[in-house]
Order: sequence, then structure tokens, then C-alpha cells
Amino acid sequence: MVRKVWNGRANIVELEVDGPAGHIEGLSLRLYNPQSHQWSLNFANSRVGSLSVPTVGEFRNGRGEFFDQETFQGRTILVRNVFSDITPKSCHFEQAFSDDGGQNWETNWVATDTRVTDDSGASNQGVPADSGEHDGNHDFDFEIGSWNIHLARLADRLAGSTTWVKFDGTSITRRIWNGRANLEEFETDSTQDHIEGLTLRLYDPQSHQWRIYWANSKDAILDPPMIGEFQNGRGEFYCQDMWKGRAVLVRFIWTEIKTRSPHFEQSYSGDGGKSWEVNWITNQERVEARAGLNGSHAGRDHAAFLHAQWQLDHRLENGGGAFYSDDTLLGATWETNRVLALGRVSR
Repeated sequence: MVRKVWNGRANIVELEVDGPAGHIEGLSLRLYNPQSHQWSLNFANSRVGSLSVPTVGEFRNGRGEFFDQETFQGRTILVRNVFSDITPKSCHFEQAFSDDGGQNWETNWVATDTRVTDDSGASNQGVPADSGEHDGNHDFDFEIGSWNIHLARLADRLAGSTTWVKFDGTSITRRIWNGRANLEEFETDSTQDHIEGLTLRLYDPQSHQWRIYWANSKDAILDPPMIGEFQNGRGEFYCQDMWKGRAVLVRFIWTEIKTRSPHFEQSYSGDGGKSWEVNWITNQERVEARAGLNGSHAGRDHAAFLHAQWQLDHRLENGGGAFYSDDTLLGATWETNRVLALGRVSR
């Protein structure tokens, strides 16, 4: 299933796979950078709960090529993703590896996608029922649904500013992996500024922590992930980032999550966490309907063919198995000993 984000300047793919090598559940977040006119493809496996190295590229003359550099079996390699034979009803995808700087490529994943439906609307919205048993992988269920947003943003950070800029807008959060991930679309306006962003939250079942990735539509670059967890109804998440050329600590705090108006704060620390300055405060109110999200047209429409639900015919080198996506059973094959490559593929 492929769903449109930012009016087509991004999209989210959900993919589920079963076979002799086990069960793989993944997603791919694709972001269009309006400055470089390129796309970045970011893959995550639900077993790990973190995004891979982005594969970056663009479409030309009906063909999309995307590249990155990774480590495979202890060696540095190039990875190439290619979309071709793009029609309104189908497209062809191949992933290949090169260990000689791109002189030769070995294809290890081949897929033919056939459109099943044109419906790419939201699903699984609303507040899920409380099971009575706490499980960290559902700690963000309170965010699922549509919201009115009231944002206060500090005019400058770690500079002694006391001026707050007020924004109002909307957000919508959709469940992925039955709650073990979610995607939020966020849009707010002040009298002088406009913010359009997205947040991808991924649960790591090994550490029982969440990774939170943010991207702004102005550059479509994912920030370093915030990592943390909820305890006693309070969520705290941390990372190290750069601000005006200096390393700072960043902290997210979620509170009031069992109400219809959850509260969020972002803070920076320039002294290793001894003191914190709050620079972003969000209060939100649950609503039933989603406000429209607008966006400009550019090379982002080259990926419009991907929106909606697809039936996938996958082939990896040898072996047998079955692939399915969004409850649609699919035929496929893959090689049992290439499960790690399967988990990585940027789709």
C-alpha cells in the first residue's frame, strides 16, 4: 500500500512479506527535496525500528535511478534502485549491488507492481481500545487521528530570546504496523511563516524504545532520530544535533497523553543537559475531520504513479515463498539466505 503525503511531495509504503526465511514487515518513506529536485528513499524493518541509509536519485525520461553506499558482509558496496516501465497500472523495480565502484552490477531483487485500487485514503484512524495491558509498542496510539494544532515557537534558540511566535494549523497521524509505527503530517501558519512537516515514529522491539524522525517539506531531509520511551504517562526522547555550528542536546517531552489535548515540548541544552531551554510548545485538540494539505508542483509528480495499493510479483534469486501487502495475497520467490538484503531494500 502506498499513501500520498504532502500532496505528493512524499509518500509512505507499507510492505509485508512471508516465506521460508520468516516474516518481514517493512516501510519506505520517500521524500522529495525541492532544492535538489531529487528523492530520498528511506527503508525500515519492523524488527529493528530504525531507518536505513537513504537511497537518493531522480526520474529522467520515465526511469528512476537511486543510489547509496552501504556495508554488506563486511565490505563497502554501492546500492542501486531502478524504477522503469512506468504505466498507470504497473511499474517495474530492480535493486542491484556493486562492489567495484559501479562498473558491474548484480541484480538481487526484481519486482513487478500491478495496481489493485486507486484508493489511497487514510485507514485505521481513531483512538484504539485500551487492552488493559501496557505494551511499549502502542505508546503512541493516543496520537492516531486528526488534530487542531496550537504552536508557540521561540524566535531564537539559546540566545536569551523571550519572544514567542504563535502558529495555528492541523495534523493527522496514521497507524502503521498495527501501531508499532505511525506517520504524522503537520501543517501550521503564523502571520509570517509556514511550517509543513512530517514525523515518522518507529518502535524498536529489542530496546523497547521509539525513534522519532522529523522532516520539513522545505528541504525534505530527515533530522537525526530522537530516541526514548514512555514511563508513567510521560514520554522523554533525546538526541544530539547541531545548532548554529555547535553541538547541542535536544529533548522531546510528551505529557497529558490520556486526555483529548496532549501536550508537547522541545528543549535545547548547550551545557550537556545541566539546563534546558524550551523553544517549541504544542497543544493539540482532537477533531473528526482532516483539513486539506496544499503543496506546489515540481519533479515530485514523477513518483505519483506509486500512490495507491499494488499487487506485487517479486523475484529474488532462488527459493520459494509468498509476499502479501495490505491483506492482498501475492505470489513471489526469494532466496532464504538473503533475508538481510530483503530487510534492507529501499522499498
